[in-house]
This record gives sequence, C-alpha cells and structure tokens, in this order.
Amino acid sequence: MGEEVKHASFNRAHRQQYRRKVQLCLDVFETMLAQSSFEFDRPLTGMEIECNLVDDDYQPAMSNQEVLAAIADPAYQTELGAYNIEFNVPPRPLPGRTALELEDEVRVSLNAAETKANTDNAHIVMIGILPTLMPQHLAGSWMSPSLRYQALNDSIFTARGEDILIDITGPERLSLHAESIAPESACTSMQLHLQVSPADFAANWNAAQVLAGPQLALGANSPYFFGHQLWAETRIELFAQATDTRPDELKAQGVRPRVWFGERWITSIFDLFEENVRYFPSLLPELSDEDPVAELAAGRTPQLSELRLHNGTVYRWNRPVYDVANGRPHLRVENRVLPAGPTVVDMMANSAFYYGALRVLSEEDRPLWTKMSFTAAQDNFIESARHGMDARLYWPGLGEITPDELVLRTLLPMADEGLRRWGVATEVRDRYLWVIEGRAKTGRNGSAWQVATVRALQSSGMARPQALAEMLRRYCELMHSNEPVHTWDVIAE
Repeated sequence: MGEEVKHASFNRAHRQQYRRKVQLCLDVFETMLAQSSFEFDRPLTGMEIECNLVDDDYQPAMSNQEVLAAIADPAYQTELGAYNIEFNVPPRPLPGRTALELEDEVRVSLNAAETKANTDNAHIVMIGILPTLMPQHLAGSWMSPSLRYQALNDSIFTARGEDILIDITGPERLSLHAESIAPESACTSMQLHLQVSPADFAANWNAAQVLAGPQLALGANSPYFFGHQLWAETRIELFAQATDTRPDELKAQGVRPRVWFGERWITSIFDLFEENVRYFPSLLPELSDEDPVAELAAGRTPQLSELRLHNGTVYRWNRPVYDVANGRPHLRVENRVLPAGPTVVDMMANSAFYYGALRVLSEEDRPLWTKMSFTAAQDNFIESARHGMDARLYWPGLGEITPDELVLRTLLPMADEGLRRWGVATEVRDRYLWVIEGRAKTGRNGSAWQVATVRALQSSGMARPQALAEMLRRYCELMHSNEPVHTWDVIAE
C-alpha cells in the first residue's frame, strides 16, 4: 500500500517546505550515488501480488479488514479498495532451485490465507481486474480506511478540479465520469523487484522498458471492466486514466501524466528521480524530521523519506526504488507491468521469463535500445495492452512481428540463457519456460481464456453479468489447480 501518512490534508506552507526538502533529498541522493556503498553483492529478487476478494456469488467482497484480521500475517497488507489485499513475498536470491521453493511457499501461504478468508465468506482471486466489479460496487464504502488513500484521492481531485473521465475503446466502448479514484482500485498487479548496483541500474531499466511490450502480450489478464470487454490488458489504460491529475487544458499543453511509461532511455537512476522532482508536483507532501545532509555527514544512511514518498506517487511501469535495509542503501528496478494471476505457476513463469531476458538484454555489448527508439518501445507496450497475443510489435532486426514469433524465436532462448547466467537450475528453467512456450504456441493467456469462456457462456444463453460470474467461478477453480492457463479448457459454444 505504500507508507502511511500522518495528515489527510496539507497547507501551502507545508507544500513549500516539502518542495525544498525533496530537492535537498535529491541533492543528497546524487552525492550518495557518487560516494556511497550500495548493497548489491548478493542481488535479491522480490514479488508483490495484489489480490481481489469475492463472496460466494463471486461478487466483490468489501471485507479486507476482516479478512486481514483473520489471516493475521504481516505479509498480507491492505490495498486501496476494501475488496483488495496485497501479499508481499520475502526477497530472495535467484540461483539454484530457489524458484521452486518459492512457488511452494507462495501456494502454501495463499492457500492458508484462503482458508482463513473463507471464515468471513470471502475468497481470494488473483486476476488483473475483477470481471464482476460494477459501478454500484464503487458507490459506497469502497475505500480501505487509510489516511494515505484519502489524502491521495483528495490531492488528485484538487489538482484536477473536476471529475475524472474514464473513456476506453475496444471491442466495446466504456465512457463514464468518476468522482473519486475508485476505478484505480480495480487494477491489481504482480510487481517484480530486482536489486542492482548504481552502475548497472540504467541498463536494467532500459532493458525492462524494451521487455514491457512482450511481457504484457504474454501476460494479459484484464479484458473486462464494469461489464465491458475493452483491452486485452485494460488495467494499463484504466490505471492511467483513474489517477490522471490533468484537466484537458494541461493535457493539451503536454504536461506529463503521473502514470507514465517515460520518454527517453536513461544513463543513470538519477535521471528518473530528477525527472520525477522536475515534472510532478507533490500529492502527499508529508515532512519527516530527518536532516539528510547531517545524516550523510555523520556517516549514516539517510532515509530520504520525502524523495521516496514523492517517487511513490509517480506511477512508472518500471519504477526506480531507493530503500534502506539493515542500515545500508540499495536500489531496485520495480517492474509493475504485469497483472496478477492466473495461477502461481503462471506468475512464476512470468517472473522467470522477465529475469532471464532482462539479464541478457542488460549485458549486451551493443544494447537493443541503441537500435530502437524509445517511442517504439512505448508503442509496443500500448499495442500489447490493447491486443495481447494478437498485437503487432516492432523488434530491431526483425521488423514487425507477432508476440508468439518474437517469444519463440528470440526471447525464449534469451530468457533461458539469462537464467543460466543467474545460476538457475535446469529443472527450474525447464518448468517455467515450458509455460511461456505453451502460452506463445497456443496464444492463450488469461485474457484470451476469459473472453473465450464468456463468449461461450453467452452463446449458451447467459446474460453478460451471469456469464462473467460463471466465468470467474471456473477461473477460481482452475486457479487453485495451479495448472498453467494455456492448458485450461474453454467450453464449446
């Protein structure tokens, strides 16, 4: 959920002080990058999984407070919507058989959480957007009790000065106005973290941006919102629109959106933090007591709380992270591209594909991003969000190509080689990359399965709302099987 804040509203003096403090933190961060010892000797990976809660009828269950109390595990935290929870997987290194152990641990933990959630008549669902979520569900007490969320909502609407327009085209168009950031709560993702050195950060971030399009095409799992079939990964456009602080006039002036792919390749992590400070006014100007200059001068590691908080309100799909653990600073690339689900094995396969391909792309002598424009990478990202496995992507040396061909010919061997360089065991590579190969060969990701199933149910006579609920019931059943989505049957129309 991000760190809690102490105030729900902020005055002008507060904001002025915060702006000065953020700039001071940025200056200290620049000094640290030149001088300090960052932790990266044993690179760690981490994962966060955002989930939805449904009742016995597969409708949203606004009961995360009760469910979290029943689970009683600090790894599970609140999220924006009262029907959302987040599962934080402890960081660990990649080599060896770690991923298989992690898969078992995640399944055991989620199964235990599911059993406890059942005592409150709730079920946990890993899916990009809950397909049974409708406007009436977000009209009442939809928000988790949190000063941070309330302050964020108020700040976005103060900046906009008007309701938010959600307007998404696709096979079916959806257009409506929202008077809160409630639609944002519909977007549940899987976030992948990789700890890197300052020297290697730029190459890893650039590589992650290159991979974002193919990642989305393979992993799309959010075709429905408010009963409408929209993009293969509707979550991408919905999240961008639901948090947009810009009225039309500022959009016309070219003011950047807070949900942002970016606009250029970088040479240092500092580029991203500096852009965040330069382009984006604060949404949560919470001040700490820390003097970062004094902390650094005393030989201690500054928390840089203001810079970190500000960074947390600029929603890059690949976000730079500065953090402190056991008194030592470290840097992470946080990959926020993928939706949650459909199964644990699918998510483990998505992460293996990402970490493997990222390793090779970031270490190439002539990096791929020197051969393609940043705009081409962004176009691939949007095209994949719209069309999933039916997208048409640009790739240097190959021209225009379909995701299945790109994955099977180029990215799958690359991911295998990258995992080998990480020291990942052969059985791990085989298990997870087989899932990616199967998805590429069948063209069936979570989004494709959802659409095909709903279409079949409607053809058999069901109305759309009932078809969505029945599809979700089958989805949950198959989710618990832990069989990858490309092997799921679709009922005949």
